Amino acid sequence: MDTRVLYTTRFPLMGGGATVRFVDGRGRAAAERVARSVEAEARRIEVKYSRYRESSVVSEINRNAGRTPVAVDRETEQLVLFALDIARVTGGRFDPTVGVLRRAWDFRAGRIPSDAEIAALLPLVDATAVSVRDGTVFLRRAGMELDLGGVGKEYAVDRAAAVLEAEGIRAAVVDFAGDVRTIGARGDGRPWTIGVVDPENTGRCRFVVRTAGGAGVATSGSYERGFVRDGRRYHHIIDATTGWPARGLASVTVVARSTFRAGRFSTAAFLLGPDAGLALLERAKGIEGALVTEAGETLATAGMANLSDLPGSLWAAQPFI
Repeated sequence: MDTRVLYTTRFPLMGGGATVRFVDGRGRAAAERVARSVEAEARRIEVKYSRYRESSVVSEINRNAGRTPVAVDRETEQLVLFALDIARVTGGRFDPTVGVLRRAWDFRAGRIPSDAEIAALLPLVDATAVSVRDGTVFLRRAGMELDLGGVGKEYAVDRAAAVLEAEGIRAAVVDFAGDVRTIGARGDGRPWTIGVVDPENTGRCRFVVRTAGGAGVATSGSYERGFVRDGRRYHHIIDATTGWPARGLASVTVVARSTFRAGRFSTAAFLLGPDAGLALLERAKGIEGALVTEAGETLATAGMANLSDLPGSLWAAQPFI
């Protein structure tokens, strides 16, 4: 008799919702212990890297900008180096110091900054002024701010999946506000299916991704946080070379062996735009993806059709990402 049960746990995380589904056959007490362990690991990362927490290592680095290097552990060093690598790949369009522009942009209030406000802050947006050496991180200019939000959530997803695997879980899906990692297949042996939001209508599904075995799926979308003014959408994915929202794409979904890697490429492709973004995904090993342009056209890598129902069925599916 198969005693395996599908358990679901949900908790708030990083300003959004986290959902973890996993299959286990050791009883509810064991499942609750696993769920607590997953949530604890996710919260550890949030507390450690949130720029909104005074006690975080990111806040300490920012307080010491232009003053002194801050000693960090290997985990932090690697995250910063990965963020700097995305800056290199995108020609500076992604920048882990772009968070300083939140002084000008207010997406909740729908405020558009002036050109002068952006110009005044851009000198503080410079990945080349981030020094990582001898176990320290240093922002060379006073007023600079490090923001690992562009990589932290995807990293947390993978860490949560690692906790599940260490606990002996062989079938699971981790969804942190749209960044997803799967383990194995569903309890019935079928692939996990992940519905990707249609950026033109967030109440429906643009297409479905199927994952067999472990995989990471990440989507970067203009619909996630922003506003529309005079027919133009202003969103939170800022091109650090201009200080203004990136143009050309509405969303990019990437499938990779880990959510961290998928997120790296979805962000980079979004900032590069339709042609260069698709070319980046096509060149990368172990990467497949689909891009939806602002005009509503869907572009995809050659192998994406093997992992999805492209061009898309527009049906309701969960979980959305």
